[in-house]
Amino acid sequence: MASETVATNQAPPSLNPSHPLQDRVAIVTGSSRGIGRAIALHLAALGARVVVNYISNSSQAELVATQINSIHPNITSPRAITVQADVSEPTQIKSLFDVAEQTFNSLVHILVNSAAVADPKCSSIATTPLEDFDKILSVNTRGAFLCCKEAANRIKRDGGGRVILLSSSVVASPKLGHGSYAASKAAVDAMVKILAKELKGTGITANCVSPGAVATEMFFAGRSEDDVQRFIDECPMGRLGETQDVAPVVGFLATDAGEWVNGQVIRVNGGYV
Repeated sequence: MASETVATNQAPPSLNPSHPLQDRVAIVTGSSRGIGRAIALHLAALGARVVVNYISNSSQAELVATQINSIHPNITSPRAITVQADVSEPTQIKSLFDVAEQTFNSLVHILVNSAAVADPKCSSIATTPLEDFDKILSVNTRGAFLCCKEAANRIKRDGGGRVILLSSSVVASPKLGHGSYAASKAAVDAMVKILAKELKGTGITANCVSPGAVATEMFFAGRSEDDVQRFIDECPMGRLGETQDVAPVVGFLATDAGEWVNGQVIRVNGGYV
């Protein structure tokens, strides 16, 4: 539950139309790179104070936080901090919320779970080592569950509370070699729909954003030029997605304007599915 030192009856911060998330606190897991990084930067541009989460690359996370804090050079208190945490470990997820509350003296308003791993070998189900399957499910599914569990107990209620999970359009367009990854994300899709109903009466919404192929380090890992070209050819827009294609959708869901979207899986893939 929320720390006793943080008021639980806080009114939502007064909003500037150009900064619809003014001073709201957002945790973005897996935000040192890729889609998570773009989301952290976008939420900060909308006025949020951001916890940049990472698991191993502290230097990249610090660069993200520095970029956010440089936008407000005259403000002594930080707009962004970095916190190392493994989303598959419950004590570390709890610590994410603890540090956010203590640093910003506020309950958390927004949880975006972008941390994920894939199988760069694109193994078939028949040849996937059990330890690889367990790792993918541990981060992608267990991690999403633990984030949802902590958020359901600690996110700000009665206005502005948002849980946004990153899923994948591969759930709706099964691909050879993606059995473990698709399974891990299909569970996330189902979980968010149930969470939205369980949060009835709290004012907290829960949704999934489900990108298609996005030009990130994780996407390119283990793929040949021909593999990448096949994804491009299958997309009506004739290109890979960019992280900037995804972040504004998350931003919309995080604002008051997105309140009526709840319990949904929103595919952001240029018509790929």
